[in-house]
Amino acid sequence: MRKSIASYLILTVTICILLFMSFSTSETIDLSKYSTSGLELNYTVSQDHSVKDNAIASIDLNKPISPILGKSFVGFKEALAFKESRGDYFTVNTLGYLGKYQFGVNTLKLIGIHNPKLFLNEPELQEKAFIANTARNKWILRRDIKNFVGKKLNGILITESGILAAAHLAGAGSVKNYLRSYGIDNFEDSYGTTIEYYMKRFSGYDTSLIKADRKAKAI
Repeated sequence: MRKSIASYLILTVTICILLFMSFSTSETIDLSKYSTSGLELNYTVSQDHSVKDNAIASIDLNKPISPILGKSFVGFKEALAFKESRGDYFTVNTLGYLGKYQFGVNTLKLIGIHNPKLFLNEPELQEKAFIANTARNKWILRRDIKNFVGKKLNGILITESGILAAAHLAGAGSVKNYLRSYGIDNFEDSYGTTIEYYMKRFSGYDTSLIKADRKAKAI
C-alpha cells in the first residue's frame, strides 16, 4: 500500500515539473530582429531573363532528364551505345553480341578480353573495351580518314566519327571497302543496318580524344 502511494506521489511531482518547464520556456520570439529590410542581397546565381516563367511547369516529370552532350566524344559513344543496346550493359542480342556496345567475342579477343561472362558483368571493362577498339580502328583506318574526311559519298559528308561508328558496326575492313569503292560496297549487317546509315547518323562528333593505336588493349 505504501509503495503504491509513493509511486503515485512521484508520478504527480514529475508531471508538475514538466508542466512548469513547458510554461516557463514559452516566450515570444521577436521576428523583426531577423528582417532583411535594407540589406544588399547577393546571389551566387544570376537571374536568367531568357527563361520563360512557364519553363519549369512545362517539364514532363515522367520522362528521364539527361545532360545535353552535343557533339562531344561522350555524346558520340552514348549515342552509339543507345543505337546498339539502348545503353544496357547486361544485354545479349539474338546473335550473341554482348553488352552496351554489342561486342562480338572475336573482337573482344583482339583487344585482350577472353572471358565474355566477366566482360558482360563489368561496365567499367565495357567502357575500356570501347575506347580500345575505337583506337585500334582509328589506326587501321588512319589513311582512309586522311583521304576521305570532308568528301561526300552518295550525298553523305564523310567525317572521322562516322567512319569510326561504321567500323564499330561492320569492322574496319568493311569500311575500307566502302570508302575505296566510293560508296558502292555498302555492307549491311544481319538486322539490315548499313555502313552508309552509320556514316550519316554519327557524323560530325568530336573523336579527336581517341588516339590511333595498333596495339590498343582493354586489359
